[in-house]
Amino acid sequence: MEKKYFYDTEFIEDGKTIDLISIGIVCEDGRTYYAISTEFNPKKASQWVKDNVLSKLPPRLANPMYESPRIYEASRAWKKREQIKKDIIAFVGEDKPELWAYYADYDHVALCQLFGTMMNLPDNFPMYTRDIKQLCDDKGNPKLPKQTENEHNALADAKWNKQCYEFLT
Repeated sequence: MEKKYFYDTEFIEDGKTIDLISIGIVCEDGRTYYAISTEFNPKKASQWVKDNVLSKLPPRLANPMYESPRIYEASRAWKKREQIKKDIIAFVGEDKPELWAYYADYDHVALCQLFGTMMNLPDNFPMYTRDIKQLCDDKGNPKLPKQTENEHNALADAKWNKQCYEFLT
């Protein structure tokens, strides 16, 4: 069954490498997925990424004895890339995903790299991501809804992507 999946990634890039920090996915049916890679090197992050992305990540090893349930649950998002890949396969299941992102090019590369290369994507995944910004341009570039949640959190951004798609269509 074809379903729309709206996603966003946060990453470190240096002109040669795109290194996944986090990924958020929202299915059109309302389900969500969020994960933070344990394998990126924060020392390679630009100051902008440090200020706007890394500073907003939950603690990596929250202790349920001392942290609020919300913080402890958020800390469980930290995973190895291999686990994130398995989780995404399970999240999408047998669906034929129609992937959507905003300024989607680097997001698509970061997603593909979880599987190795684009050629290693699961058979039911497309080799491209549709771009909400291009859709916006095609519609005359209307002003998009203001993002009210935690900007540069991959899941909050994925939710905003879905909201923008719905606004444009």
